[in-house]
Amino acid sequence: MNYSAAVDPTFEVFPSTNLTAIENTPVTTMTICVLIFSLLFGLPTHSYVIWLIITRTGNGVASEFFNLNLTVCEIIFCLFALIYLQKLLSPSLQESVPLITLRFLTGNIITVRPLFQCLISVERYLAVVHPVTFLKYKPLRYRVICCTVAWIAGFGSCFFFTLILVSLNLFMWLSFVQFLLVQENHMKRRAFKIIVILFATMLTIFVPFIISRFLNILLQKDVEEVNVFSLFCFVLGGFVPAVLYLRRVGKLPFFKPP
Repeated sequence: MNYSAAVDPTFEVFPSTNLTAIENTPVTTMTICVLIFSLLFGLPTHSYVIWLIITRTGNGVASEFFNLNLTVCEIIFCLFALIYLQKLLSPSLQESVPLITLRFLTGNIITVRPLFQCLISVERYLAVVHPVTFLKYKPLRYRVICCTVAWIAGFGSCFFFTLILVSLNLFMWLSFVQFLLVQENHMKRRAFKIIVILFATMLTIFVPFIISRFLNILLQKDVEEVNVFSLFCFVLGGFVPAVLYLRRVGKLPFFKPP
């Protein structure tokens, strides 16, 4: 990748933007392994979560609407990973999907994921701290409005917007954690754990990207190893909400439901 691509003001999930000349390097091999891991484990896991949400009795879709949208976001990323993997392995597909389109769509996923995680955290916070307000905005139409705004915001994402989003999420999560620690009970303890886990997931996802961008600017070259590590952290971060949901509904044999 040249330096002009390295300072592009958008987060870059995939480690290389120059796919016209694919070289069999360790970085390329690691990238392919991470993408295959995402497809083999991510796509079935997230598909199973969607199936559980849709087939649950009662108002499962309404109560898990944020989780449903977050899981759809992860499945879309898996499909993008499949396209990118095909572009890496098949030179004939180099021009089938413009790389700028792929980067724009993956940038949308990068922005939408923390938005949905933030909505889940707000929902947990309102449920245990302000139950009356939670019941007031519990109907599905309010969740649909929030998710629609999140998707629209994602399509308008860029590096500057993402920095603002991370700062907002950081402020909200720290405020939630501080309040939940003041008055602790069983429900607040559960909400506190979920918010902390989602916050740690956000840091795990975005800190490597931020470090990668700074290294690209300081060294005036792309550090492919850091980019691959960022991609790996991004893929692993997508499993956290799915594991939390599967644990909550008792579908993980090695974890007891809360």
